[in-house]
Amino acid sequence: MYPRRFARVRPTGRVSDKAKLIVNPKAPVIDCRIVDYSPGGACLELQGQTKVPTRFELLFGTTRKRCRVVWTAGRRIGVAF
Repeated sequence: MYPRRFARVRPTGRVSDKAKLIVNPKAPVIDCRIVDYSPGGACLELQGQTKVPTRFELLFGTTRKRCRVVWTAGRRIGVAF
């Protein structure tokens, strides 16, 4: 693993490490865990082998963000806000 070129800017306030992916209002939510979070995106770890569409909403705490998948690696996915 290569070290980061720039220090990651941490958002202020409490961030829960548990989150939910909302694909559409009628589909069941997908539980996940936030591994890394920045103002521009996040790294999420999914529970099991779950297919995720390229665009969805991420709900963590009281925050709701529209996301798009940037990369995938096994059970982890990187999203941009």
